[in-house]
Amino acid sequence: MTRTTTAATEGRALGTGVRLVVTDPALLDSCDLLLARHLAEVDAACSRFRTDSELAALDGTAGRPVRVSPVLAEALAVALRAAETTDGAVDPTVGSAMDAIGYDRDFTLVREDDRPVRLAVRRAPGWRRVRLDPATGTVAVPEGIRLDLGATAKAWAADRAARTLAAAAGCGVLVSLGGDTSVAGEPPAGGWQIRVQDVTGPVDETPARGPYATVGLRGGGLATSGTTARRWRRGGHDLHHIVDPRTGLPVRSPWRTVSVAAATCADANAASTAALVKGAAAERWLTRRGLPSRLVAHDGTVVTTPGWPSTALEAAA
Repeated sequence: MTRTTTAATEGRALGTGVRLVVTDPALLDSCDLLLARHLAEVDAACSRFRTDSELAALDGTAGRPVRVSPVLAEALAVALRAAETTDGAVDPTVGSAMDAIGYDRDFTLVREDDRPVRLAVRRAPGWRRVRLDPATGTVAVPEGIRLDLGATAKAWAADRAARTLAAAAGCGVLVSLGGDTSVAGEPPAGGWQIRVQDVTGPVDETPARGPYATVGLRGGGLATSGTTARRWRRGGHDLHHIVDPRTGLPVRSPWRTVSVAAATCADANAASTAALVKGAAAERWLTRRGLPSRLVAHDGTVVTTPGWPSTALEAAA
């Protein structure tokens, strides 16, 4: 039987907003505790901003194989798979480039920092230089390479949490981390209703600007990547957090946001980020991969690929 009632709670973790929705209100508190534990594990393993994280510890290993936890090994496997499936448009070796443009701490602190930055074109070292051995649980990161899992870790964490919570609670679960959304278990009647927009905001408020659409999701994940939300200004430069691995600089794309639905939130987020990097070629690339997508140009024009629900309620803010 499809459940019709839901309960939700919101908070913060991994430097972003967290939203949890369950189809059994009696299980919300226990699911919330389990989610908090799960996200704390991910943060301890994958954070680029914590000096005590497992990821930070790889900075000084100079290419030596190092045993890592199953959590970090899985996160790295997802990142490397994303790099392969996007032809390198999403590359976890952009850590040094992110530091160079000033994104070297939690975003709330980045916006308050007024130190100038010196922008220089420098190609990312390349994901193929990172060696992950699943059999031994070891990873080798060559000297001079700093990893950044920002393009994949939150979406993967949402997938992992939604699956874990749904299995433990036996009900439908939605986990959204900064707008990257994964669902598992039996959905509510009519599916999970999710609003797609330029900037993540309260679910009960109409977006202040930009077009938005509401879609129904019954499984898998939905992610939006964009250049409009995480922006800051340094030394006369307008910067954002989507870096082109070919240049090491914030990407210049004809799209301000791209939303993608896929079998997992991790796949959706890798594709939406890659689409920004691929620019004018993104629509064809997404269509060829069979990924339902919604692309918003800087002037507000909306383009969709086959499979994006034609019944989606589209509106302009």
